[in-house]
Amino acid sequence: MALLALGINHKTAPVEVRERVAFAPEKLADAMRQAQIYADLQEIAILSTCNRTELYCSANSEDKEQLLQWLGQYHQLDPHLLAPCSYLYEEEAAVRHMMRVACGLDSLVLGEPQILGQLKSAYSLSQEAGVLGAELGRWFRHTFNVAKKVRTHTAIGQNPVSVAYAAVSMAQHIFADLRQSRALLIGAGETIELVARHLHRAGVREMTVANRTLGRALELAQEFSGRAIALGDIPEVLPKIDIVISSTASQLPILGKGAVESALKKRRHQPMFMVDIAVPRDIEAQVGELDDVYLYTVDDLKDVIEENQRGRETAAQEAETLIEAGTHEFMRQLRELDAVDTLTALRQQGQVICDEMLEKALRQLQSGKPAEEVMSILARGLTNKLLHSPTVQLREASAAGRKDLNRLVIELFQLPDQDVSNSG
Repeated sequence: MALLALGINHKTAPVEVRERVAFAPEKLADAMRQAQIYADLQEIAILSTCNRTELYCSANSEDKEQLLQWLGQYHQLDPHLLAPCSYLYEEEAAVRHMMRVACGLDSLVLGEPQILGQLKSAYSLSQEAGVLGAELGRWFRHTFNVAKKVRTHTAIGQNPVSVAYAAVSMAQHIFADLRQSRALLIGAGETIELVARHLHRAGVREMTVANRTLGRALELAQEFSGRAIALGDIPEVLPKIDIVISSTASQLPILGKGAVESALKKRRHQPMFMVDIAVPRDIEAQVGELDDVYLYTVDDLKDVIEENQRGRETAAQEAETLIEAGTHEFMRQLRELDAVDTLTALRQQGQVICDEMLEKALRQLQSGKPAEEVMSILARGLTNKLLHSPTVQLREASAAGRKDLNRLVIELFQLPDQDVSNSG
């Protein structure tokens, strides 16, 4: 059997292709069973995210093209269209690739932690579908252990590298406990959605989403048990807000100095933290002149992001070292497992011979033969029986010029080193 990883990701394919090979979560179990039959797979797990679709397999067949053919057939795509933007890793390279994915080294945002959770979900779903066995399970569990080691021993996930993450991270420097803070998010696009997720993870439970389209604001707000308002209602809620993060496509400022000044008076000058991610800016620059307002723009965040990106790149090099060690250790374990069946058979054969000789010795003792003589016969008999077959095979191999087998016996039994060049 061979370990394989077939995939398409943000580096190899545009979103138009990635979205066509994505799997709906509710259809994954059935898809894996289909792939298992079509491509003659022993085991399979599928990871499907917005940035990648990857199939991790233990394959019986040497025809690896079947995997790509199945992927194209399942999604009603020509496999020749998928081939240029797909990649296939085998054995050690496949093991290394999964570890890099789990650690966020292959992600759009270097070191992002969400991918590990997605990989664990893929593992669990494969288990539930009954298509995950011992070999693939061992691969996943080893990968999770390496990822944990990377997270523990490097700074790969400690520094924010996205605008949204950096904004929330800066808020944590202003407010000791974000769980007591109330946030206003202006806009409802991808960046604000990501901001909302980071705020929610940081403990913020009261969020208000203001947007030009109230329906979209309501959709995002409901996801985080927040409230939705129109842009015109911002002055009304502003006095109760501690954190304002704005990202719209407006060509004119949405929040002016007067509205913020009025809100501060009602707040009795409790500090407000504001991040204006928009270009052009959503918040008038003069707002930053007010006391008790901490206003940052996207340019301010860039410095944080670039510095932290450099930090992550250094950590990524450390992570690569741990991954390489983890890959070699896993492959060593696999090679050890290859010998398990042989060792079991060898021990069983030895036990049968031992039992036969012991039974014979007990009969001799019962017949009155001296114990010393019986023990001597037993020792010689065991030696002869155990070594008979290897001796015959070694002589025949030596006669056939198989000097490699002679050397192997010396190594296996740790015999005194000798010159075997003239043997046979």
